[in-house]
Amino acid sequence: MHSPNQENIALPPAIMFQGTCSNAGKSILTAALCRLLARSGISVAPFKAQNMSLNSAVTKLGEEIGRAQALQAYACGLEPDCRMNPILLKPTSDLGSQILVLGHPAGNLRTRDYQHKKKTLWPVVKDAYLSLANEHQIIVLEGAGSPAEINLRSDDIVNMRMAKLAQAKVILVADIDRGGAFAALAGTMHLLTRSERKLISGFILNKFRGDAQLLDPALKRITKLTQKPFLGIMPYIENIRLPDEDSVSFKQEANKTSDLSSNGSRLLKFDIIDLPHISNTTDFDALQAETDIQIRLIQHPDQLKHPLQHPHCLILPGTRNTGADLAYLENTGLLSAIKDYAAHCLNGFPGLLLGICGGFQMLGETILDPLGLEGKTINYGLNLLPFKTELTKDKVLQRCTGHSLSILTETETSVFGYEIHHGQTKFNDKSLVPVIEDPAGKPLAWGRLDQNSQIKIIGTYLHGLFDSDAFRSAFLNRLRALANLPQFRPVQTNTLEGLDRLADIFESAMPLPKLLQLLEIRL
Repeated sequence: MHSPNQENIALPPAIMFQGTCSNAGKSILTAALCRLLARSGISVAPFKAQNMSLNSAVTKLGEEIGRAQALQAYACGLEPDCRMNPILLKPTSDLGSQILVLGHPAGNLRTRDYQHKKKTLWPVVKDAYLSLANEHQIIVLEGAGSPAEINLRSDDIVNMRMAKLAQAKVILVADIDRGGAFAALAGTMHLLTRSERKLISGFILNKFRGDAQLLDPALKRITKLTQKPFLGIMPYIENIRLPDEDSVSFKQEANKTSDLSSNGSRLLKFDIIDLPHISNTTDFDALQAETDIQIRLIQHPDQLKHPLQHPHCLILPGTRNTGADLAYLENTGLLSAIKDYAAHCLNGFPGLLLGICGGFQMLGETILDPLGLEGKTINYGLNLLPFKTELTKDKVLQRCTGHSLSILTETETSVFGYEIHHGQTKFNDKSLVPVIEDPAGKPLAWGRLDQNSQIKIIGTYLHGLFDSDAFRSAFLNRLRALANLPQFRPVQTNTLEGLDRLADIFESAMPLPKLLQLLEIRL
């Protein structure tokens, strides 16, 4: 912890976004309000007691927290801090998750066992919040799922129990784009207890498309039924280019591009293996922002069967359960299809196979798991790179900076990212060449060459590899040159600009002075 328990501090004002369902937009609205308050000169910080997400980030102190909370911290002008997300759950299967407490692993538990453990975690959550609240003028909290999940009410540490501790003004968010928003609001209010309903200050309809005036009859009916006002209507926002909390939005956006780019030239094709336990899909946000890249999610070997279907880059992404996903690849025939693609590249096809984190481990010979962290003692990889990996108790959590070497990109360019993994990888020979190094010359990524000394297989533990505009531009143009495609200037991905745009839209829908007045908050 960063400071001791502080029971007697005067709590600052707090606003909390809770949702009628998961993916209602709580994370984005929290980031928007954080940015709006910070731009107004107010000291603000985000907080989410418990987060279940496969997209995570590493703090400056080597703590792992939800990617959404890291983005919200950036919106506040703060360094991400483990107190902002004291409990992080990373699912390893349908029934269990790895638990991280204050940024560090605290074991794996089945869902049923975790419900019992919450009682011991509540003091951790409480102390983290009190410590963080003592340093800021206002806290913007985010709930999880829905407060109407009454089967979880008795062990709640993230929704109404957290709202009561923070004395927060709760805003209930409904996703009108998916339909049923008014029923969800009315139903949620009906399932809350009387004391919980008193904590609700009002509603926000999120992701609205169309003429808001057409909503007036429904707004009046729900307000009369619940005795709660609508505080604002947020429009559906296209191309906001901000990291998502989970893989839902990533999968929705993939496969949407056409066969031709806007100027009629052929697209650079990226295929990503859709692993059952895929993690850190934010690795590909910057690629999705590019205008001449087609991204497909690969779920069946037939998608890679014909050479004419082969992408310019095939990616094995990160995973929360490398062994289980290797078994999936073998059972579906995808493992054989990936090996065939690699052989095709090594024999002259202008393509490249990239493995990231768990996907990198899969490219090797074996993955040893003596502690049973993922449930199986030994897994056999694709045997495309000469190394073995052993999963150890200690987890590597660190930010990294470095530069690409000319064998990968025509000119050396800066690279930054972060590592999150249990695996320790040992190489069996020196046939691999470094393609990215840190400032001390330590390799951060390795490559295998074909007979013409072209890089055709790359493995790295670096998440966020494509977030650097300079590296992404150089890497993509190298692929374009190999495929005889025209060179392109990259799309500039400026997260701060995206946050400012988001804050502007939020302020248009809910002017800050009016919102604070409605919530009876004085700063």
